Amino acid sequence: MAALFAERHRRLAEAMDRCGAWPGRSPWVREAMDAVPRHLFAPDRLWRPDGGVFAPVDREVDVCRWAEAVYPDPETPTVTQVVAGREAAGLPCQGVVADMLDALGPKPGQRVLELGTGTGWTAALLAHRTGPDRVTSVEVDAGLASAAQKRLETAGVRVAVELGDGTAGHPRSAPYDGVIAAYAVDRIPWAWVAQTRPGGRIVTPWGRLGHVALTVAGDGRSASGWVRGLARFPPARGTRPALEDFALLRAARPECAERSWERDPGALREDRHLRFALRVALPDVRIAARADGPGEVTAQLHDGRSSWATLSVRPGQAPTALQGGPRRLADELEQAWDGWLEAGSPDLHEFGLTVESADCQYAWALDQETGPRWLLS
Repeated sequence: MAALFAERHRRLAEAMDRCGAWPGRSPWVREAMDAVPRHLFAPDRLWRPDGGVFAPVDREVDVCRWAEAVYPDPETPTVTQVVAGREAAGLPCQGVVADMLDALGPKPGQRVLELGTGTGWTAALLAHRTGPDRVTSVEVDAGLASAAQKRLETAGVRVAVELGDGTAGHPRSAPYDGVIAAYAVDRIPWAWVAQTRPGGRIVTPWGRLGHVALTVAGDGRSASGWVRGLARFPPARGTRPALEDFALLRAARPECAERSWERDPGALREDRHLRFALRVALPDVRIAARADGPGEVTAQLHDGRSSWATLSVRPGQAPTALQGGPRRLADELEQAWDGWLEAGSPDLHEFGLTVESADCQYAWALDQETGPRWLLS
């Protein structure tokens, strides 16, 4: 069995090599992942997507499939907990974790706060870098916290796992040299800034689409930094899920208006930089695009509450838009798209985030002082 895990670990490491996911300036990340392999922190039951639902994968039933789930490709997470049919916790994508650890840049002896312990794997990687008793990890789920503490102790890793709401950080052990979150937030909790020393780093998934690396200002009164890359993490516990079923929302509001549409909806499927820019400008709007056949594309938009739109193009026909509900989402999308084009079509790495207080936070593109900005609501 050890040979099976070693082989899967090797394959994942080689896949990281092929896609350039190992951070060149942080060789310690690869060393830590070799020293603290994923399977040591995976529960006996995992979950895999299967036709729109999650199906269990049990170690005792099929250890080979279980090992495949633990060691997927660099951009696929391992789901370890499902609540109400939705992913609630997991071992995050190895490529994303490597990038986030590189962005955090912890050094031996520094103090790090992790928010969202999950299985305990990321905390163990941090402890391998910083040393024993330098990492505090906060987990809101008592069962996850207890299980993670046991895995860390079994692996001989000394990390303090605390039960609590990560939104409040953990003031008792502050200040920290770095803060890293394992779940997505739409706004940065001010406690994270207040508990990080000036010059320290905050790395977190943001907006459920990308992850950002912020540096706390010298006076400790703000934090700012750039988007690092795309990442999808579960939201914080207690976040109200939006209505994700477009068909149900459209059926509830069938009245609609039709208008012409001058852009190719296929760009919403193919251009990740455009998708990111639209997510920044329209944070509550979900956009999904699909190819229905040669030259056929359909894009569906909804706000999770009461408004929807459909953009479609068919061979030999001009693209059209249908939109229903109190908001005109196709119009809003067009305005946001225009803004992105007028700014020079910046890619996702040219976006940043600034936190000036709990109430004043904004995203920006190209330049923090002179570029376009969007207040976070």
